[in-house]
Amino acid sequence: MRHLIDSLDLSVAETQEVLDLADRIAADPAAYAHCADGKILATLFYEPSTRTRLSFETAMLNLGGRTLGFAGAEQCSATKGETVADTARVVSCYADIIAMRHPKEGAPLRASMYSRIPVINAGDGGHNHPTQTMIDLLTIRQRKGHLDHLKIGFCGDLKFGRTVHSLVNSLVRYPGNEFYFISPEELKVPDYLVEDTLKPAKAPYHEVTSLEDTLPELDVLYMTRVQKERFFNEEDYIRLKDIYILDQEKLNLAKADMPVLHPLPRVDEIAPEVDADPRAAYFQQVLNGKFIRMALILSLLDLTDPRRDRPHSRRKGNGHLQTIGAGVQDPVGSFITIGKKSEIWLQGSDQN
Repeated sequence: MRHLIDSLDLSVAETQEVLDLADRIAADPAAYAHCADGKILATLFYEPSTRTRLSFETAMLNLGGRTLGFAGAEQCSATKGETVADTARVVSCYADIIAMRHPKEGAPLRASMYSRIPVINAGDGGHNHPTQTMIDLLTIRQRKGHLDHLKIGFCGDLKFGRTVHSLVNSLVRYPGNEFYFISPEELKVPDYLVEDTLKPAKAPYHEVTSLEDTLPELDVLYMTRVQKERFFNEEDYIRLKDIYILDQEKLNLAKADMPVLHPLPRVDEIAPEVDADPRAAYFQQVLNGKFIRMALILSLLDLTDPRRDRPHSRRKGNGHLQTIGAGVQDPVGSFITIGKKSEIWLQGSDQN
């Protein structure tokens, strides 16, 4: 049994397989309409979500399966003090696979240690969002034809943006990529991303503040919103929320084939007039979300791909990808590879 907690849980080759499968599903969705007949997806969303939760549910429904779950912490037994570990044990009795979003970094990893079914991280705090990373990779590959030797710009909230952190972790594995981080000092990329990811990979990167000056250099632009829910001080949020706004005038500075990506939801950081520009790729990302999540459900449940007529997931993994028995003692330490914040929380207690 495998879980998807971090985008790096999949090798480059396995990532390629999932992207290829998603493309096959997109080309012939009807062929996959009964692949998951009788299977149940549990969506455990402790934070609000529109695209991620609905696309997971749509993905399972389009595969012929069913869904159950909740769309807020107030709707589950976390309000009574139930831990993530116990919730995972309980839901393992009802479903075949779990998609979990949680405000605490490391919570989906915690769940995977006690779940008897595969767990997919649908976003944990400001840390990781591996399925969005797969969506972003698929969209970039569709637009550019490859994932290497690209100049990629990330603009906006780079401190708390889990989609940015996940995507950078994946893109450094492809040769020749160069990164431009466009943000104010208060929202720059965290030090651990630089020290643990960019420097070891010897990936060239630039930390800049001007979107206009950087746009002509880029092959791909990844916009993000300033996330109000991550701020402790509303005054800081108000001061920073509109610092970068991509409008048509600015976009005219960019290359004619530079796609604009955004994990959504947007607020004001992309003007509505940009939607009509052929470089706007963010609604293509939304559609790709369904196909990627269909591909991941097929892979993690080891279901047959009707267009290849054989199972396509790899059964062996490393670290927390291995099966964790429901009664195992907390194996904290040997399994924690996802950053100091998650490590601290996981070692501290078994809280929800």
